[in-house]
Amino acid sequence: MILQGKKILIMGIRNKWSIAWGVAQAVTSQGGEVIFTHHPMENMEKLYALIEEIPGAKTYPCDAESDESIEQALKQVKQDYGKIDGILHCIAHANTEDLRNDFIKTSRQGFSHASDVSAYSLVATARIAKEEEILNENASMVALTYFGSEKVMEGYNVMGVAKAALEASIRYLAKDLGTDGIRINAISAGPIKTLSAKGIKDFGSILDIVETRAPLKRNVTQVEIGNVATFLFSDLSSSITGEIIHADNGFSITGA
Repeated sequence: MILQGKKILIMGIRNKWSIAWGVAQAVTSQGGEVIFTHHPMENMEKLYALIEEIPGAKTYPCDAESDESIEQALKQVKQDYGKIDGILHCIAHANTEDLRNDFIKTSRQGFSHASDVSAYSLVATARIAKEEEILNENASMVALTYFGSEKVMEGYNVMGVAKAALEASIRYLAKDLGTDGIRINAISAGPIKTLSAKGIKDFGSILDIVETRAPLKRNVTQVEIGNVATFLFSDLSSSITGEIIHADNGFSITGA
C-alpha cells in the first residue's frame, strides 16, 4: 500500500458524488488516513452519515473565503493529528449567473468571488500550512482543475479564468514550497457528474462529446481521479512538482 502511515487532509467534502469522496476512497484503499474539511453551511446530518463510512474520519468547518477560518481549521487538524502528509484542495465556486450568462457579462463581484474561492484559497492554504508547520517534509499538495482553463468550454466562463489563475499559482507555489521539500501539483480531471457540474449549462452534452472524441472513448470516474491523486500523494511521485496532470482519457490531446 503506497500511502501506509500517511495522513491526508481533503478540503471541500460535500457528498458521495464529489471528486473529494472519490479521492478519499482511493487514499484509504492504499492505507492512508483521511481527514476532511467542509463549508460551514453544509448539511451536517448528511455529511456525518457519509464520512462515517470511513472509520475514525473527522471533518472540520472551513470557509475558504476567510484566512482566519482556514488557519483555525488547519491548527485544529494539527492539534488532533499532528503533522500531516498531504492536502487535497477540492474547493471552487462561481455565481450561477456568471456560469449561465456570456463571459463578457461577468460582474466585478462575480469575477472576484470565483477567483477568491477557487484560486486564492489554495495560496492561503499553502501559506498557512507552511507558516504553522502543518506539513511533514516530503509532503504533497494536490488541487483540482479542468480543461476549461486552457480552452474555451461552453458554459465554464469565469470558472475557466479562475482555474487558469489556480494553475499559474501552482507553478509559483511549487518554487516557494520546494525549499521545504513540499510538492504541489494539480489534476486536470475530465468532466464528472458532480453537484457543482449541474451549474454548467448543457453539461450532459459535454459528457457526450468526451465519449465521442477522447481516445479511450469514455468519461473518467471519481475513483480514477482518486487513483491519480493517490499517486501524487505517494513517494512514487517524489520528483513531480508544479505540474498540471491531465486525467481525462486523452480528451485534451485531441483537435477540433
